[in-house]
Amino acid sequence: MSLAFDEYGRPFIIIREQAQKERLRGIEAQKSHILAAKTIANIMRSSLGPKGMDKMIVSQDGDVTVTNDGATILDNMQVDNQIAKLLVQLSKSQDDEIGDGTTGVVVLAGALLEQAEGLIEKGIHPCRISEGFELACKIAQEHLKKISDKIDFSRENLEPLIKAAMTCLGSKIVNRFHRQMGEIAVKAVLSVADLDRKDVNFENIKLEGREGGKLEDTQLISGILIEKGISHPQMPTTIKDAKICLLTCPFEPPKLKTKNSIEISNAEDFKKLGDIEQKYFVDMVQKVKATGANLVICQWGFDDEANHLLLQNDLPAVRWVGGMDLEKIAMATGGRIVARFEDVSADKLGRAGLVREIGFGTTKDRFLSIEDCPNTKAVTIFVRGGNKMIVEEAKRSIHDALCVTRNLIRDNRIIYGGGSAEISCGLLISSKADEIPTIEQYAVRAFADALENIPLALAENSGLPPIETLSQIKSQQIKENNPYLGVDCNQKNTNNMKDQQVFDTLPGKSQQFALASQVVKMILKIDDIIKQGPEEEQQ
Repeated sequence: MSLAFDEYGRPFIIIREQAQKERLRGIEAQKSHILAAKTIANIMRSSLGPKGMDKMIVSQDGDVTVTNDGATILDNMQVDNQIAKLLVQLSKSQDDEIGDGTTGVVVLAGALLEQAEGLIEKGIHPCRISEGFELACKIAQEHLKKISDKIDFSRENLEPLIKAAMTCLGSKIVNRFHRQMGEIAVKAVLSVADLDRKDVNFENIKLEGREGGKLEDTQLISGILIEKGISHPQMPTTIKDAKICLLTCPFEPPKLKTKNSIEISNAEDFKKLGDIEQKYFVDMVQKVKATGANLVICQWGFDDEANHLLLQNDLPAVRWVGGMDLEKIAMATGGRIVARFEDVSADKLGRAGLVREIGFGTTKDRFLSIEDCPNTKAVTIFVRGGNKMIVEEAKRSIHDALCVTRNLIRDNRIIYGGGSAEISCGLLISSKADEIPTIEQYAVRAFADALENIPLALAENSGLPPIETLSQIKSQQIKENNPYLGVDCNQKNTNNMKDQQVFDTLPGKSQQFALASQVVKMILKIDDIIKQGPEEEQQ
């Protein structure tokens, strides 16, 4: 350490170790990026497939999450490395677009980067490698379309959709009941789907969960379920042919918007003030009662006096209902949300065939179920489980099944799982690589080798000899010219995924290849990471 002076005579210290803190550039930087990405991919690799392992994630607050959902694992890992964060965003992109395949896309990206590292050491420029990967990706996507199959389904024939949902749920914690969960997911999606437009609005599907029961107690409710109860214990808990008034204004006298004070000097003034307040309450209740409403759902709370007046006027009420829940109720019942008591009218009331309060458990948890609504395109999946961890993982699993079903409604083309598509694409790409006269043929061949990492991981996680299993399947695919042969993870004594009915959506697999190729291209083109300081950020 030495002392120096600037041009104004102000001293500053020079630390000698600064010379040793060199920034990585060029090939060394790219190898460092690849190492970070491979580390993330290796963590995710063991969670791939129906026999994949779960991960336990412990937060700073001590909250425990047990899951094998790729997007959830990466989202909770809190990685610091910038390249690792790109893989987290890659998984999130797959989750947002498709909803499934979040683990596979990270494993594939890691395998591509591992192959790219070997090519960089041979002296091939990263840009040529990424161009070769893009070319191979296009070949793979075209081949996926050729080996894809179509499934025919209707509202009367749900079995193909249920089979696809069961494939998605086979690797989840709910796999013991994946038939029941698959049926619930498919029926929920079809309840809100417009098959003519091939559109599914997830806004109309609500996932609600409560610990304390068994997984098989999970049920689909044709209506809205909210975690609230009737405000007074003496009010009726079951209301048939309900006419619902939806309020965002509180049952209380209006508060002054300016700073004012009231001085009460005698009992008569105090009684007069009480009468005025009482009149406000009575007017509010009468305005609602005059519309013919027999149930009030309010976004805000109200005190015991208002609650008592509602009871006296035979007007059941629910308070402290969240804004999102209120909007869902309005959507399902056909009602309109009212912001002022002066605007309440009969034409703004929502309708429901049955509103009932459900109580269960030793703690007497209360839920309000609003059923038989005019808009039947509003359903709730009520998930039960032994503890909070199980319930949350079951909700994530069902969400993946919902996304898979939605994708099949949008595009009913499927491919078969078990790594069969990756092996078939890899064989074709390897043969096509020999026809490419430029140096990109090395990258194309490396892409084919990277695709083999998916069946290798599936075999490894299933307890099978990975190399031997992959070699047999490749040989069998070439001999029989059958692209549906994959890894028998479920040990059903057949490698034909069509016979096992292991489905994967074509858009999901195609998106996997495209996203992995794009992110790898981005990482390979990064030769330096520049961290901006506060002054640079201000500029």
